Amino acid sequence: MKLLISIYFFILAIIQMGLFFGVFHYYRTQNLVKPSPYWMSSLLTSILALLVFGTGVLMVVDIKNPQFNFTIANTLFYVAAVLQALFSRSLIGKISTSLKVGFGISFVIFIVVFEYMRLNANFEIRTIFMGCLASALYGWQIIVLIRKNKISPSKQLLYLQYATSAEMFFALGRIAILTASALPILQVEQIPQMLILFTIAQLVMTTLSYVAIGGYWAEQIAIANVKSQNENQEIKLLLQEREQLIGSLLKANKSASTGALSASIAHELNQPLGASSLNIQFLQKKLAEGEFNPELQKEILATLLSDNQRAARIIRSLRSIFSDGEVNTSQVNLGDLVQTVLNIAKPELTAKNIQVVLRLRPNLLASANASEIQQVMLNLINNGIEALTTSDRIDKKLTIEGVHSDAGVQFSVADNGEGLSEESQSHLFELLSSTKGSGMGLGLWLCKHIISRHGGSIWFEVNPGGGAKFVFQLPPEAIRSTQV
Repeated sequence: MKLLISIYFFILAIIQMGLFFGVFHYYRTQNLVKPSPYWMSSLLTSILALLVFGTGVLMVVDIKNPQFNFTIANTLFYVAAVLQALFSRSLIGKISTSLKVGFGISFVIFIVVFEYMRLNANFEIRTIFMGCLASALYGWQIIVLIRKNKISPSKQLLYLQYATSAEMFFALGRIAILTASALPILQVEQIPQMLILFTIAQLVMTTLSYVAIGGYWAEQIAIANVKSQNENQEIKLLLQEREQLIGSLLKANKSASTGALSASIAHELNQPLGASSLNIQFLQKKLAEGEFNPELQKEILATLLSDNQRAARIIRSLRSIFSDGEVNTSQVNLGDLVQTVLNIAKPELTAKNIQVVLRLRPNLLASANASEIQQVMLNLINNGIEALTTSDRIDKKLTIEGVHSDAGVQFSVADNGEGLSEESQSHLFELLSSTKGSGMGLGLWLCKHIISRHGGSIWFEVNPGGGAKFVFQLPPEAIRSTQV
């Protein structure tokens, strides 16, 4: 009889051991979902309890006062049941520290109480005690599983709920059998066959509970794998869309460059064409008044020719600016470029009574495209002139500086006008963004484009004397200067 009961316990221990190692090996290879430590610990504890209890049955002599190993085995059964209940509770929320501490204290209390019962109580009382305790834990677990299935239904958790209900049924059945028993049980051979059947059936249901939990985690892994595959597919589609978008943007960029070139040509040609128009009107006026003389004719024709050549240079320069090729550079003197630009802007400066302060270091030489850098200087100086035109200051001043530094060649144009608002400062160099009511939003953007082509940088500063200051810098590798 003892051997047969021990075999039952050993067989269940082997089945649970096989489930544990199979599940452990399976989950170790998974990275998406990790199994709950509660149920894995519960399964391992249950295996130890079955082995200890089966061994104890073989060694037991007096069932009324068995050996201490029965206290160990029953404590392990209690711990396994608690861990399984905690696993179920963890499905609907985090296990609080107070709950963990409470169950930890209950383990100690259980050992003390059961050890006292082992020494002073009989087999029936100990068995009824274990049945009541197990039924309470099973009841709590069933309530938690019902709540979880309402929140997120799972067939595997439903199977666990059924298996736990069966465990509770057989635990209560054992209590009923012992309560109805009239004779005291003193030997293993006196244990009712129905009690043994219900005990083994309860342990089988416990094993099925672990199988259901393993199935639940396998289900979660399958869901996670499907989700991961869907996400990978979505990422793949997004990457394809990104490639298509990049291709579209490259095409759009070519169109935008063409449009920007056209707008820039229109913007930059305004000055030479405007100057030519004024000279032609002046020429027509003199011809109509009959005050035309050879000297004046020569001067006006030279001016018209200069404006025409300037317009042609602007077109050639802008075409090169928007090309994909390298910048055609040569050694240029920035000081000479400034003088050329000031000669162009001289009529405006004189008409609006603007004083120019030059602070240029000698031999300010750099490797650059003269036409493009001249275009930048002209735009910055014209911006300064327009800013001073709307200013109420009497001493209108435009300060132009050029210096060498360790960081490269720096050139700046500063006015003492009204300055720029903080809001406009953040997008000064953006395409089609202008601080002037009649502006096209191309001048500063074009300046930045040109300086960037030369590997330099351009930025805005608040002029200490009031007004705006624009600075551009060419990198050290572009410098071809002699010592000052």
